[in-house]
Amino acid sequence: MRLILDVENTITKREKKNILDPFEPGLELVQVGVQNVDNIDETHLFTLNHKETQDVGGTKAKNIQTVLDNTTLLIMHNAQHDLMWLWESGFKYDGDIYDTMLAEYLLQRGQKEPISLEACAERRQLNYQKQDTLKEYYKKGYNTNEIPLQELLFYLRSDLDITRELFLALEQDYSQPDSESLHKVRDITFRTCKALTRMYMSGIRVDRDALQEVRLEFEKEKTEIEDRLQRKTRDLMGDTPINLNSPEQASQVIFSRRVNNKKEWADLFDYTETQQEFREAIEANSSIIRKTKASTCPECNGRGLVHKLRKDGTLYKLPTKCKPCDSRGYLLTKTKEVAGLCFSAPSKKWISANGFSTSKGNLESLMATATSNGMESALDFLTDLKRLSAISSYLSSFVDGIDIYTKPNGFLHVNLTQSITSTGRFSGRNPNMQNMPRGGTFPVKRVFISRWEGGQIMECDFAQLEFRVAAFLSQDSTAMQEIDTGFDVHSYTAKVISDAGQPTARQAAKEHTFAPLFGATGYGRSKAVAAYYKHFNEKYTGVTKWHKKLGDEAMRFLKITNVSGRQYAFPDVTRRSNGNVSHFTMIKNYPVQGFATGDIVPVVLLEFEQLLKPLQSCLVNTVHDSMVIDVHPDEVTEVLGVVETINTNLNCVIKDAYDVEMNVPLLLEAKIGKNWLDTVDV
Repeated sequence: MRLILDVENTITKREKKNILDPFEPGLELVQVGVQNVDNIDETHLFTLNHKETQDVGGTKAKNIQTVLDNTTLLIMHNAQHDLMWLWESGFKYDGDIYDTMLAEYLLQRGQKEPISLEACAERRQLNYQKQDTLKEYYKKGYNTNEIPLQELLFYLRSDLDITRELFLALEQDYSQPDSESLHKVRDITFRTCKALTRMYMSGIRVDRDALQEVRLEFEKEKTEIEDRLQRKTRDLMGDTPINLNSPEQASQVIFSRRVNNKKEWADLFDYTETQQEFREAIEANSSIIRKTKASTCPECNGRGLVHKLRKDGTLYKLPTKCKPCDSRGYLLTKTKEVAGLCFSAPSKKWISANGFSTSKGNLESLMATATSNGMESALDFLTDLKRLSAISSYLSSFVDGIDIYTKPNGFLHVNLTQSITSTGRFSGRNPNMQNMPRGGTFPVKRVFISRWEGGQIMECDFAQLEFRVAAFLSQDSTAMQEIDTGFDVHSYTAKVISDAGQPTARQAAKEHTFAPLFGATGYGRSKAVAAYYKHFNEKYTGVTKWHKKLGDEAMRFLKITNVSGRQYAFPDVTRRSNGNVSHFTMIKNYPVQGFATGDIVPVVLLEFEQLLKPLQSCLVNTVHDSMVIDVHPDEVTEVLGVVETINTNLNCVIKDAYDVEMNVPLLLEAKIGKNWLDTVDV
């Protein structure tokens, strides 16, 4: 029996964040609705926990299980949520699933459209009953089990009906010839959904004391950097008050220019073509900033407030703001000295509504320029500014996020989704663990520990996965040879950049080594870095030719079909006057990232889960191209054996999944330790 299923559960909030999962104390499964796809008269709505009725004897729960026992395909919209509630509530189902949300996502072929049930129904013009009434109840403070039962039943039935309609419409789309290649990817995506749900349910243990230590470390460093930046800003700007958290004021410090008219500024560069026109537009529409010197306002004597006189010479009772100094108590006098760091934006891509963009990439480019030109003071300032931004992000995204979402029992359940990125790579929410910096130095990893006394955390990640995938997809002979011989590509990158006039260490060069694979051109970077990007295309001619082939394929078919069968649509692609195509960055990026982390990582994850089944050790997270395992203290040897088995069969796993014969070796490397940070290679 093919069965549509939907659940309703209570919700709560913590720190203004909606909490919907069954691991939160006090949350309950309220209703389960099921409908036979092939006979809509077989629709059953089971209410388990509601203020108007309760499943006291468990009869309804038994009936739900009986239905599940007779189900051959379970169809849901956002299956991870529904499965999680079913399994955590004690229901059993391990058959095939079909997630209409994920199926719709794959058919979008990398185009980003909303995929909620309501959005899918509206886009496909299905008969969807909007749940505005339910939303109003939630706004009024009702929880799900407090909404009038008949209204809740009506909307549950409506969701079942529309999910069925959506399923039938999707299957019609998948039956078309141009969607045939998606079938394998779709089926693997559904299997992966079940694995990610089990991983979500397992959770990973958090050491709250260690989390507090990390918070204090970050906050201390943040304070020290802010103090240094405040002193440096005073030297650069004089007495002008500056808030570096303001993108506009940060731009003024770095580029020494103030925009004349913010409303018009960003639009002024739409039609600048040459570098000369770009420079002239900047000169005409912004002004050089000068250092200032402060002096006490004579009008208010530094108080910022003045007492006005009445006609009879007496003072008004209440003071008013001093207009000459704008109630600051001091006046600023411009000096002849130019303020700020006096950098110049290299192209109109740097233009922002606030002046010039101070994004991470732009700061890195300016740091490279400062290094090349011996501008030590500017380099120190930019390094601090970049680090401050990173620390602020780490505190809000990771430390605060982990603190908010960790349950009272000390476990964090990370929501790994498959439908957010354009390429198919996993994305994390609540909190987003996918954005962790790469490498083994990120202190937040220290807070994740084993659930078992004496247990350890193992991380298995691929060696140069995306580079190896690019070598395979392009069949570039140079890249394939370097992989076979173990050539140190990062050291080579550092040498090329250093030889071009910018001394660079291996670690610092890593960010550039494979960047051209994903569309980076070096435009706007320092001359030495740009020289490497040019050298990359000359060195890996097979990759360059493959990139051109991808562009031609996108132009001809308005889409690219990857070796796995996954597709990426480019409906608006155009050929430019220089022969290149539009959207070229995405055209180069999607096939590599998609096959590496959207296709290979999921099937390896499934293999890991299958081989770990006899053990207590379990998968607890996956980030980019790595798998994280909580290892039971008695099972270290067995888990290492699992890694060795997978390494031996990696190409077979990919062959079985996608019928793709890899002629480039892939390699998983494992490290283990008492927490996720302090690990050693094994």
